[in-house]
Amino acid sequence: MTELFERSIQTLELPAVLARLAEQAVTEEGKERCAALRPQTDRDDVERLLAETTAAADMMTLSGTPSFTGVKPVGASLQRAHMGGALNTRELLDIAAVLRAARNAKEYADGRAGGEKKTCIDHLFASLTANRFLEEKIGGSIVGEDEIADSASPELASIRRHIRATSSKVRDILQRILSSNQAKYLQDAIITQRNDRYVVPVKSEHKNDIPGLVHDVSSSGSTFFIEPMGVVKANNELRELQSKEEKEIERILAELSADCAASREDIAQDYDLLILLDVIFAKAKLSYRMKASAPKLVERGVSLRRARHPLLDPRKAVPNDLSLGGSFDTLVITGPNTGGKTVTLKTLGLLALMAQCGLHIPVDGDSHVQVFSRVLADIGDDQSIAQSLSTFSSHMVTIVGILKEVDDRSLILFDELGAGTDPVEGAALAAAVIESTRAAGALVAATTHYAELKVYAMTTKGVENASCEFDVDSLAPTYRLLVGIPGKSNAFAISERLGLPKYVIQKAADRLDAENVRFEDVLTQLDEQRHQMEAEKEKAARLRREMEDSAKAARTYREQLEKERAKAVEKAQAEARRILDEARDTADQVFKELSDMRKKQRREEDWQKVNDQRAGLKHRLNQAEDKLGARPEAPTPPPTRPAQAGDTVELVKMGTQATVISVNRDGSLQLQAGILKISAKQSEVRVVEGAESQTKKAAQKVVHRAEHKLRSLGASPEVDLRGMMTDEAIGALDIFLDNAVMGRLNEVIVIHGKGTGAVRKAVREHLKRSRYVKSFRPGRYGEGEDGVTVVELK
Repeated sequence: MTELFERSIQTLELPAVLARLAEQAVTEEGKERCAALRPQTDRDDVERLLAETTAAADMMTLSGTPSFTGVKPVGASLQRAHMGGALNTRELLDIAAVLRAARNAKEYADGRAGGEKKTCIDHLFASLTANRFLEEKIGGSIVGEDEIADSASPELASIRRHIRATSSKVRDILQRILSSNQAKYLQDAIITQRNDRYVVPVKSEHKNDIPGLVHDVSSSGSTFFIEPMGVVKANNELRELQSKEEKEIERILAELSADCAASREDIAQDYDLLILLDVIFAKAKLSYRMKASAPKLVERGVSLRRARHPLLDPRKAVPNDLSLGGSFDTLVITGPNTGGKTVTLKTLGLLALMAQCGLHIPVDGDSHVQVFSRVLADIGDDQSIAQSLSTFSSHMVTIVGILKEVDDRSLILFDELGAGTDPVEGAALAAAVIESTRAAGALVAATTHYAELKVYAMTTKGVENASCEFDVDSLAPTYRLLVGIPGKSNAFAISERLGLPKYVIQKAADRLDAENVRFEDVLTQLDEQRHQMEAEKEKAARLRREMEDSAKAARTYREQLEKERAKAVEKAQAEARRILDEARDTADQVFKELSDMRKKQRREEDWQKVNDQRAGLKHRLNQAEDKLGARPEAPTPPPTRPAQAGDTVELVKMGTQATVISVNRDGSLQLQAGILKISAKQSEVRVVEGAESQTKKAAQKVVHRAEHKLRSLGASPEVDLRGMMTDEAIGALDIFLDNAVMGRLNEVIVIHGKGTGAVRKAVREHLKRSRYVKSFRPGRYGEGEDGVTVVELK
C-alpha cells in the first residue's frame, strides 16, 4: 500500500469507522485487529470477507452471538510451558478461559446446526478443538489467582488437613496461656503471628516470666512477641507442613503447565480462531447498528442506493443514490458551499473502502461496488508554512502523486479541483487533470464551482453533471444529490434574501456576459422542470401505493372469505357426521332390542312393538336424511328427458339413487339400487346429471343400508347378506328367520355370495345351531350354487 493510498484512507476517515468497529469487539487483540484493518484489493478476498460478515449477521439474528469473554493472549505462556517452565495461576487461568470460550463457541455452532443452513464460517467453529478435560482440571485445581483448591491433589488435601489440625493444636496451647494466671504478663489477650509462627504479645517488664523465643519487639519497645516453649515443637511441625504444601503446589502447577504444553498447538489455534471470530462478529454487530447491508461485487462501476455517510447520525443523514461506471465514468458535482459536495465525495470513497475491508455498508440491498486497486483522494487543504506550500501548491502535490499511481482499477476523488489560482487557468487545468485520469481508465468524481467544468460535463461523453440541492427560500442546503443537473451558485438570490440592495445586484448582473446569463437561465429552467417532474413522480408513486394498498385489501378480503367458506363447509360436514352417527346409534339400538326380543321368545304381543320400533327408526332416518337435504319435501320437477339404460336416476319419493338396467316395453324402468332390483315408472324418477357431495352420498348410503335391513324384516322367502360384516349378517339372519317362521314359510334362501367365504361359513355355522332350521344345503345349478344356502324350516 502506497503512502498516498494510506493518506487517502486517513482523509476519507476510515480509521474513525474502524474505531467504532473496535468498540464492538470483545477481546483486546480483536479490538487491535479491527483498528488495523485495511482494504483488500483482491476480489476473491473481498467476497470471502463480506460473506463471513453476512453469515455472522444471520447467525446473530437467529441465535445471538457466541461468548468471547475472558479470552486473553496465551502465546507467551504456552511457549514458556513448552520450554519446561512452570506457569503461574494467572497464566493457567487465562489458558482455561481460552479453552472455555472455545468450548462455548463450539456448543453455540452445534446448537444451531440442526435446522439452519450451512455458512462459510462453519469451518471456523468446526476447527475449534475444545479440551474440556484440561479446562476442568485447571478450573478444579485453581480457585483464584492466589489460591489452589484442596482437591488439586490428594497429597495437598492431606497436607492441609494436618496444617489445620496442627494450627488448632498450637492455638489451643496458647489459649490456655491466655486463660491462666500468666495472662497478667500479656500486653493484650490475643494470639498473633510473626515470621509465620504463632506468638503472644508480652509486656517488656515480664519478658522473662514467660519462657520462649522472642520473634519481634514493638517499635516502642513495650511489647515483646514471644513464642512460648510449649508451642515451639508444634510451630516447627507447622512450618514443615507449610513447606510441604508449597512444594506440592509447585508440583501441581508444573503438572498443569506440562499438560498445557502438550496441547500447545491446539490451544494456540483455538485462540487465533476465537480472535478471528470475534472480529467477524464485531463486523456483524456494526452492520446491525448502522442498518447496513452487503453490496454485490461487480467487475466495474459503483451503484449505491440510498447511501448514507456511516459517521453521521442515521436519523439526520440524507440518503442519496450515487453511481459511477455505468453510462458515465466521471461525475462533476457543483453547488454552493456547505451544500454537501465534500460529504458526497467522502461517502463514495469511504463506502468503497469499507466494502473492501469486509464491512457491510449503509445502503439499500440492491447496491453494488467494484473492487479498486486504490482509492486516491485530494480532499482538504494541506498547506504548510514549513514546506512553503500554498493551498494551490498543496493540492497540486497531491494531484501529481495521483497521476503517477492512477490505473484502470482506481477511484479518484477531487475536492475543489483547480481552486486556489486564477479561475480561468484553474478551470482549464481541472479539465485537463480529469481528462488524464479518465484516459488511464479510472472512475472520477470531482467537486467544483467553475462554470467551465459544468459546460465541460454537458458536452463531453462519459462525463455527467450533478449538484447538491439548495433551498433559496430557507437559505439552507437540503443535502440531496441531483444527478444530471448542474448546480447554480445562487449568489444573487442569496444576497437579495440577505438584504443586499437590488440596484447592487442589478449592477452585478450587468457585468455578466450574455453567455453566462443564458447559461444561468437554462439552469433555472431545468430546475423548474425538475421540480415539476418530481411532483408528477410523487403523484404517480402515491397513486401506485394506493393501488397496491387496494389490491392488498382485496386479497385479504378474499382470503377471509375463503377461510369463512372452509369453516362453513367443515361445520356442515361435522353436522352431517353427527346426524349419521345418531342414525347409526338408533339403528343399532333397534336391532339390539329386536335381538333381545327374539332371544326371550316373545310372541304375538311383542311383534306389535317390533313394528312400532321399525316405524320409529324409519321416521328418524327420514329426519336425518331431510337434514342433509336428501329428502325434498316437495316433488322434484319431472326430468328434462326420459331415463335410458345406463342412466343414474333418483327415486323421487325415497330420495335414493339407482342405475337404470333396462326400459320395459310399457315404458317402466328396471332399476338396480345397491343389491336390490326394483321397478319404477318414468314419473317416479328423475335423471341425475351431476355428482352429489360426498357427505350426502355417505349419508344416503347409510340410510339405504338401514332401509334394506328394515325391508329384510318382512316375511320374504330370501335374504341378501352380501356386503355385510359377519356380525351384522348374523343379526340380520336371525331377524329374517324370525319373520320367516312367523310367516309360516317352509323353505327360504340365504344369499351370502362367494367372496372370501367368511360370511358363508358364519351363516352355515349359525344355521346348525338354530332351533328353526330342519336342514340346509348349498344352492344347485341355477339357484346360485355356493353363493346361496337353501334352508328348510321346521
